[in-house]
Amino acid sequence: MFTKATKAPEAPAQSRKPAAASLVAEGVTIRGDVTTEGDLHLDGGVEGDVAVGRLTLGESGWVVGVVTAESVEVRGRVTGTISARQVRLCATARVDGDIRHTELAIEAGAHFEGRSLVFAEAPAETPLLVAAAE
Repeated sequence: MFTKATKAPEAPAQSRKPAAASLVAEGVTIRGDVTTEGDLHLDGGVEGDVAVGRLTLGESGWVVGVVTAESVEVRGRVTGTISARQVRLCATARVDGDIRHTELAIEAGAHFEGRSLVFAEAPAETPLLVAAAE
């Protein structure tokens, strides 16, 4: 007579799997572009563009090309442009090129020759006024 309504089974929550960090060891040179949504720890070298989620450039690491990431920590050398929300140049860093950023931290001893360009803030949404024509 009375029946209990059954709920449809809930879909499992969509969660992003944590991506494993990739490592390029000292002595390894990549000629070409490197792209991943995950993290990259670079102790070797890249002759080409690097587009990653987070880049950690070790003391022996180097890049000749454009670096694009969410976050970049440089202990080695970059010759080219860096574009990232957060950029940190450690004391052993050497960057020859422009840095486009939201946050930039430069430790004493780091070498930076180029321009520091802050990302332009997105314009605020302006409400549209609708006038009734009567």
